[in-house]
Amino acid sequence: MLSDRIAAIQHWVRQRLDWPDAVLEPASADASFRRYFRVQQGGASYIVMDAPPDKEDCGPFIHVTELFLTVGLHVPEILAKDLDQGLLLLSDLGSRLYLEALNEDSVDRLYGDALGALATLQSCCPLDSGLPAYSQDLLMFEMSLFRDWLIGTHLRLELDARQQDALQYSFEALTRSALQQPSVCVHRDYHSRNLMVSAYHNPGILDYQDAVIGPVTYDLVSLLRDCYIAWPRERVEAWVAGYFELAQQSGILRPGQPDEPTFLQWFDWMGVQRHLKAAGIFARLKHRDGKSGYLKDIPRTLGYVTDVCSRYPKLEALGEIVGRVTSAL
Repeated sequence: MLSDRIAAIQHWVRQRLDWPDAVLEPASADASFRRYFRVQQGGASYIVMDAPPDKEDCGPFIHVTELFLTVGLHVPEILAKDLDQGLLLLSDLGSRLYLEALNEDSVDRLYGDALGALATLQSCCPLDSGLPAYSQDLLMFEMSLFRDWLIGTHLRLELDARQQDALQYSFEALTRSALQQPSVCVHRDYHSRNLMVSAYHNPGILDYQDAVIGPVTYDLVSLLRDCYIAWPRERVEAWVAGYFELAQQSGILRPGQPDEPTFLQWFDWMGVQRHLKAAGIFARLKHRDGKSGYLKDIPRTLGYVTDVCSRYPKLEALGEIVGRVTSAL
């Protein structure tokens, strides 16, 4: 028996869109309350986004979609909407995730396309586009998820006063590093589960409704130090160096400001901030939302943090804490 929500979605598609024979097929779900259904109609495929209005706001998704389409990024077009019900009809970008397609033979081509799209995002989206700022408070809050949900709720570890102080010091240092960087439009989840392999204008880009104005290295580290797939550090740093040159050529960075070593440190430290947040979110998904599938990604995610901390003396104490957490998983 269909749930009331699914029945309402099906009624909207069949009656309001006048597709009487349409059948919904699950397409995907994400870490929020949104769900996606694929609909075949007239030989074409479409996506229905289900965002229950008591839990999700379609406004940011619509705003960022229009922004990204304006600068020429490959995102879904919004073909119909019913905001009272939290329903959007979208063009279909396909079903093949970057995560499924990445391998030794394809990675340079696929990442090359993704880095080109990222340069467009950063160079063409205006800073006054109505997106919120990636503020100090938000950066600090995100890292608190690691402390509260992974260390506290999931592992029930207790930190002594010295460790608590070290964690706070590290959070503040990482935040300062992030806020020193040039500001650009930030997708905020620019990784292999939100990029689609497309036959043209690759990649298709999804899940961008949380976009902000923030640090230039944030999306770069999301892509190259993905929580769901890892590459050797030397290879990642070569990609970072290539993007550094592209960013200078595209006007995203001014020549010499920063120099390449500083840009790499920004990238490394931004990754620590992001991966602490992600590890905390994975634990929160388990304990708050009943979604345990992300727990398996925590060791890889924290592995990045341990590696970076081992190369920066100012992050040594944080590395020790993360090592203890990793041992307890």
